[in-house]
Amino acid sequence: MSDAGHSATHKDYTGAKLGMWLFLFTEVILFGGLFVLYAVYLDRYPSEFGSAAQELNLWLGTANTVILLTGSLLVAVSVSAIRRGSRGLAQWMLWGAVFTGAFFLFNKYLEWSKEIGHGIYPNSPVLLRKEHGEVIFFGLYYITLGLHGLHVLVGSVLLAVMAIWVRTGRINREDFVTLENSGLYWHLVDLVWIFIFPLYYLLL
Repeated sequence: MSDAGHSATHKDYTGAKLGMWLFLFTEVILFGGLFVLYAVYLDRYPSEFGSAAQELNLWLGTANTVILLTGSLLVAVSVSAIRRGSRGLAQWMLWGAVFTGAFFLFNKYLEWSKEIGHGIYPNSPVLLRKEHGEVIFFGLYYITLGLHGLHVLVGSVLLAVMAIWVRTGRINREDFVTLENSGLYWHLVDLVWIFIFPLYYLLL
């Protein structure tokens, strides 16, 4: 009886992990398509893309890279902690990761507020007076980073739920597959930014 129950539980966990990996694969296709589109236009408008990239805030982009890497580290520590039965540490690491997500979005708000204040936003009169390649660059910039920001928001909310579930005991050392899957989602968000940062902020 106990062996059968154990097998059923293991099968459920395998299915949950497989489902998460399939979902992450669709996310890779989504962002991968945007990166391919970026590469096509970069090849066509290299100088215009380079000029447009100079208008981005490199310091905030760099800070957000450090912030997301820190968040991924905290999530990894939380999973390790729950495996050892240290619910308190896991909970605090998750709240720390939630804070990094909020900090990232705050920085992005500051950055976009400044850019919009200078008239750089889709279909703005200022932007439409620029070279066609620059218009395309900022169009891709707002679409890609806006979509990524939405993923950061969803991930932050998800990690907050995980922290609450750790506190209530719903996630524990015997049942933490949901936390693992949430961590995989957050790591993907981080990985996508690792590609975004050099493509947009370090383009010379």
